[in-house]
Amino acid sequence: MTSGQVLLVAVLAVPALGAVAVAATPRDRAARLVGTVAAALTLLAAVPLVFGGRGWVAWSAGAPAVRPWHQLDLPWVPGLELRFHLGVDGISWPLVVLTALLTLLCCAYTMWRVPDGGSGRALVALLLVVEVGILGTFLALDLVLFFLFFEVVLLPMYAIIAGWGGADRRRAARKFALYTLFGSVLLLVGVYVVVAAAGTADVVALTGGAGMSRGTQLAAFTLLALAFAVKSPLWPLHSWLPDAHTQAPTVGSVVLAGVLLKMGTYGLIRVAVGVAPEGARWAAPVLGVLAVAAILVGSLVCLAQSDVKRLIAYSSVGHMGFVLLGVATLTAIGIQAALIGNIAHGVITALLFFLAGAVKDRTGTGTLAELSGLRETAPRLAGLLAFAAVASLGLPGLAGFWGEAFAVIAAVQVGGPLWTTLGVLAAIGGALTAAYFLRLLRQVTHNRPSPAVGRVGPGLAGAELTAWVPLVLLALAIGLAPALVLGIAEAPVDALIGVVSR
Repeated sequence: MTSGQVLLVAVLAVPALGAVAVAATPRDRAARLVGTVAAALTLLAAVPLVFGGRGWVAWSAGAPAVRPWHQLDLPWVPGLELRFHLGVDGISWPLVVLTALLTLLCCAYTMWRVPDGGSGRALVALLLVVEVGILGTFLALDLVLFFLFFEVVLLPMYAIIAGWGGADRRRAARKFALYTLFGSVLLLVGVYVVVAAAGTADVVALTGGAGMSRGTQLAAFTLLALAFAVKSPLWPLHSWLPDAHTQAPTVGSVVLAGVLLKMGTYGLIRVAVGVAPEGARWAAPVLGVLAVAAILVGSLVCLAQSDVKRLIAYSSVGHMGFVLLGVATLTAIGIQAALIGNIAHGVITALLFFLAGAVKDRTGTGTLAELSGLRETAPRLAGLLAFAAVASLGLPGLAGFWGEAFAVIAAVQVGGPLWTTLGVLAAIGGALTAAYFLRLLRQVTHNRPSPAVGRVGPGLAGAELTAWVPLVLLALAIGLAPALVLGIAEAPVDALIGVVSR
C-alpha cells in the first residue's frame, strides 16, 4: 500500500477504533481523553492527504472527471460486484479536514464540560462514530458504500440529541430521525436506479452519466436531489433542523451544523450532479428557486426569533440556500462558491454554536429578551460573539463573504430573467442576514446588563479558548486567502463542469 492509501484507511480506522477504546475504558475522564487523542490522530492523518502522488495536490491517473489524489479500491462483495473504493480530491479534502477538526474540538471540549443527560464517555464514543460516518461519506467512491456511510450517522446523532439535549430533546430527536429516514429511502431508491441502469456503483465511472438514458437520469437526479435536500436542508424540507439545533447539546449542534449538513450538499455535487448531469440541467431552475426561497424564508424567520440557538439554526437554512444556489447554476464559479460556502458555514456556525452554548451555560437562558449588556460583564465573550456574527453576515475579509458573493455573481452571469431575478433576491437575502445578526448583537451585547447577564463573570476558560481560537483563525484565514479552498478545488470543479455541460 502507498502512504496515501494508508492515510485513507487511517482516517476511518482511527476514530472507529477510538470509539471502541472509549467504550472499553472504565473511567469516564480517561475515556474522554482517549477519544480526544483518537480525534487528534485522525486530524493528523487527514491533513497530509493534500499531498498527491506527484507532489502538492497532484492527480493520479484516472477518469477525466474524478481523478483522486489517493484512492484505495479493493473487492468488498465480489458476488455483487461491490468494491471498497475510497478516494480524496480537492472537492472532498477540505470537508474531510473540517470534519476531523470539529470532532477534535468537540471531544476536547468535553474534557472541560459534559452536558447533563449521560456519561461523557458515551458522548465521546458517539461523536467518534458520527465522525466515521461523515468521513466515509466524503471519501466513498462507490455508491453503495456511500449510502452505508451516509446511514451510519443517523443513530448516533439521534442518541446525542435524545440523550444530552434540552427539555424537548426526544421530540426533536424523533423528528430528526424521521426526516433523515425519509431521505434515506429516497437515496436508496436513487442508488438502485443508477446501479441497475449503469451496471456499476463506481462513482468514478458513473460521473458524466455513464451512458444512462435521459429518462433514467431525470428519475435518478430527482430521487438523489430530494434525499440530499433533506440533509442540506433545503426549504421546505428544513423543519427538522431548528428543533434539532435548539435541543442538541453544544457539541451536537457544532457537529450537526458544522459538517453533518455538508453531507447533503457534497452528495448533491459529487453524486446527483456528477452521476446524472442531464437531470441536473433539467432541474436546475427549480433548485435555484427553492434555494432562494430558503435564503429569504430563513432570513425573515430569523428576524422574528426569540431564542439565540434557534436564530442561529434558521440562519443555517439561509446560508445553505446560498450554497445550493451556487450548485444550481451548474457553473464553475457557482460550484466553487458552494464549496467555499460549505467550509465557511462550517467554521463560522460551529463558532456561533460554541458561543451560544457558553452564553446559555453562564446565564441559564437563551431567550433574547432576557439577555442584554453582555459587553459590560463579559467583554471578551461579547467580542467573540460580535466577530462570529459579522463573519456570518458576510463581512468582506472574513470567510462568510466569498460563498455568498460568488453565488449571487454566478446566478447573474447565467443570465436571463429567471437567474437574474434569483441573483437579486439572493442579494436581498444577504442584506436581511445583516439585519438579523445586528439585531442579535444589539439585544445581547448592548444596553444595561439584564439580571441573567449580571451574574456572568468576565473570564473565559482555557478549554473554551482552545476550542474557539482555531475557528476564529480559520474564519480570518479563509476570508483573507480564499485560495486555501478555491485553489485546491479548481481543477476537479473544472473537470466536473466539463462533463455536466456536454
